[in-house]
Amino acid sequence: MQEFIDQLPQLAKDKYIENKKFLTKLRKKPPKQLDYIMQALHDEEFRQTDCLRCANCCKTTGPLFTDKDIERISKFFKMKPRQFEEQYLKQDEDGDMVLQETPCTFLGADNYCAIYEVRPKACREYPHTNRKKFHQIANLTLKNVAICPAAYHIVEKMKAKIS
Repeated sequence: MQEFIDQLPQLAKDKYIENKKFLTKLRKKPPKQLDYIMQALHDEEFRQTDCLRCANCCKTTGPLFTDKDIERISKFFKMKPRQFEEQYLKQDEDGDMVLQETPCTFLGADNYCAIYEVRPKACREYPHTNRKKFHQIANLTLKNVAICPAAYHIVEKMKAKIS
């Protein structure tokens, strides 16, 4: 698994133009059953993918924290939201609240998340391959195939199925 994770950025780079064309076409004219197709591909992939063996998303990127996330997680830590923000978060160039550093502060050596039950929405939904109106997140998907082996496989299967 680690060997594939190490190769993933290059594999995604090699397929970038192909994936961008495919996802752009998908965004302009999505098939009627796209959400069902994506849900089936997502479910199939995650029957064989164990995120605990990978955790590359947690090791390489930081999620966006919504106000609701901050309130929920700070309550979990018995902290004030402002305290939580000062200790763990920073504002990025887009004005979004993100982790101060990667890998994620809450990721354990065993790839378990210390705040799993209250984790941010972005983490709960990652890699967003079962999201409704999937065609609207083409740019995010292009980024995720370079990070998440499951997202990479899902896009490859999707291209074979829809093309």
